[in-house]
Amino acid sequence: MNCVELTGILIERKVLRFTPAAVPVTECVIGHQSEQVEAGNPRRVECEIQAIALGETARWLQAATPGIKVHLTGFLAAKSQHSKQLRLHVTMIEFVEGNQNG
Repeated sequence: MNCVELTGILIERKVLRFTPAAVPVTECVIGHQSEQVEAGNPRRVECEIQAIALGETARWLQAATPGIKVHLTGFLAAKSQHSKQLRLHVTMIEFVEGNQNG
């Protein structure tokens, strides 16, 4: 199974572009901070995740302002055929209320 849920802050969002088949694409960076339990001990987790969204999800992400808190659902895949670096492919985005920008 390859299913990821992540809540974080939209740090950076690139300009909306289109594939040759006219599918909208948006790439972004999400900053995540949380406390997790590992081996029975609390652990502070901070990371930045590269993400990409296509179709209607890309349009929703494009409308988001950097600094907004988001909850993303998706899957992990290699960035390209030539790179094994992982990237989150966003299939669903929810905007979390109560963040500092609205």
